[in-house]
Amino acid sequence: MTQPPNQPPQGGFGAPQDPQQGTPQQPQQPAQPPQMPPAPQGPPQTPPPEAPPGAPAPGYGDPQQPPAPGYGYPQQPPAQPGYGYPQQPPGQPGPYSQAPGPYSQPAGPYNQPGPYGGYPAQPQYPGAPAPGGGGAGGFFKGRTGIVVAASAAALLVVGGGTWYALSGDDKKDDKPSVSKSSDDPKPTGSASVDQGDGEGTGREGDDDLNAGRKDGEAKVLFLTKNDTDLPRGGADVFGPWVTGDTVVKAMYREVAGYSVADGSKKWSVSLPAEVCSATVQSSADGKIVVGVMDGLTDKAKCNDLQMIDTKAGKAGWKKPIPKPSGLFASLADYTLSISGKTLAVGGGSNSYGFDLASGKQLFGKPTSGCKPYAFAGGPKLIAGARCDSDPDKPKHQIQQIDPSTGKPQWTYSTPEGWEVSKVYSVSPLVVSITQRKPEKKWSIIALTDNGKLRSQISGGKNDKFQPRCGGAFVVFGSNLEGCTGVAADAKHFYMATETEYGKANELVAFDLDSGKEAWRAPAGGERKMTPLRMEGGKVLVYMQPSYDTGGGVAVVEPTGGAPKTLLQHPASTAQIENSFYSPQMAFAEGRFFIASGRVSAANDKEEKEKKTMMGFGQ
Repeated sequence: MTQPPNQPPQGGFGAPQDPQQGTPQQPQQPAQPPQMPPAPQGPPQTPPPEAPPGAPAPGYGDPQQPPAPGYGYPQQPPAQPGYGYPQQPPGQPGPYSQAPGPYSQPAGPYNQPGPYGGYPAQPQYPGAPAPGGGGAGGFFKGRTGIVVAASAAALLVVGGGTWYALSGDDKKDDKPSVSKSSDDPKPTGSASVDQGDGEGTGREGDDDLNAGRKDGEAKVLFLTKNDTDLPRGGADVFGPWVTGDTVVKAMYREVAGYSVADGSKKWSVSLPAEVCSATVQSSADGKIVVGVMDGLTDKAKCNDLQMIDTKAGKAGWKKPIPKPSGLFASLADYTLSISGKTLAVGGGSNSYGFDLASGKQLFGKPTSGCKPYAFAGGPKLIAGARCDSDPDKPKHQIQQIDPSTGKPQWTYSTPEGWEVSKVYSVSPLVVSITQRKPEKKWSIIALTDNGKLRSQISGGKNDKFQPRCGGAFVVFGSNLEGCTGVAADAKHFYMATETEYGKANELVAFDLDSGKEAWRAPAGGERKMTPLRMEGGKVLVYMQPSYDTGGGVAVVEPTGGAPKTLLQHPASTAQIENSFYSPQMAFAEGRFFIASGRVSAANDKEEKEKKTMMGFGQ
């Protein structure tokens, strides 16, 4: 059943929504000409680290950044200091002006001037970590990629304060120019790892990773180095996924499984070409799907699907994505999502569903109406859909999709001009929406289970927040999934504040029925924490490392209070933990894994020294 945009809240700041409201009002223009926001307050910002030679460049423009110079190499900003060190002065706020939001409220979607206005102009994505020692650029560093219709790094001004979203990371590699591909994927097995005793290849032979471990600190289970000869621009890393006793990641032309206990390589599936996309989640029975380039020349596209059974360590079905149709169809970048037993594929104006076990196509794009362009998976399958409209006044829908048929179970229409940007949570449903013209704005909304407006998140006046959204580089498409720094349960949506050097941040819970702040929980000391997901009814958070303090894993009760530590990583390995570029994280069965989001170096010697993944446990 299609639902129109809901009536804006009445009666004051963050008023709850009535799910049975009638026809909504259209977005209103501000009574006065919008003002540019004041210079942002809070922690100074630093540019991203330098790119090594051959790093890939971003593509087309993004609402949160200035226009890119095409597909050429990015400019080289200076390298950053390590995480926890004082930072450089901030730049000026960018083009996002203060103006009302999509719902007819006194001053924007959060009842304040300029919802998420004031995005700063940011340096372009450098494509790879800065050469040199660990810690360059801060913990969540290096992902300032640009995308079309997808989230990226942004400074978000709310009512005179700021909201800060850590960097997005959409990017694309240069492909090696060779004439023929390898054979079909074949599994292999090997081991190359430092297990913490000086026997492996992760560090110098006389360097014991656990030598400096103190009482109460977690054990370093392993540290792996790169063992793959990569192309000049490096390669993205997808994963990690944890299945039983195996942690899995994909990079370049390989998907590999490693022992969660010691990091030894248990199996490897070779691929005929480069991995270019992957599902964010694995299925309940351990299946993932990766996108693979359909050739090895510069004209190759990310059009082949390869299922991997991570429990068995073997390749399953492989098939190409059906030939797309429509304007710019051949340029579509596809993103992959899993919901139940279905793989959903979206890109451009095309969408498909496949049976995850067999690869059989279940559905294609609808023949009429609004057409899905991207999906978010999990317990429900949610689509962002684009409707025929004036490009300057886009019309979008949020849809819940039946994963077996591809048909919408309900639709929610965003106000004219507002586009679906990210899905922060599928159940409960929390979505980021953006407006590009006439003024650039950002809003976060929560919907009910039947697709009606539940609330709009009210950000407060003086806070910065730090959701970080990842995913492969997408130009003609959108990646709705992959956000770190957010969590949600039935009652609350959680984000953490961004604070200045030496000051602890806070986890903030927002009531999903009213959109208002419910409580705050301080990280304590000088620590900073990032919500990852819900774990046993509690908020699982990552305690970020600094130059002399190891990271860790903790939980916060759904009613608030101080974080309770599950794992405290050793201070002696803090610099290594802090050195991972655009880190990807996984926590399972009491073990924590952190992997570099990209591997790249200036030369082959440095490439072989790149640390790629680290494990911690008791």
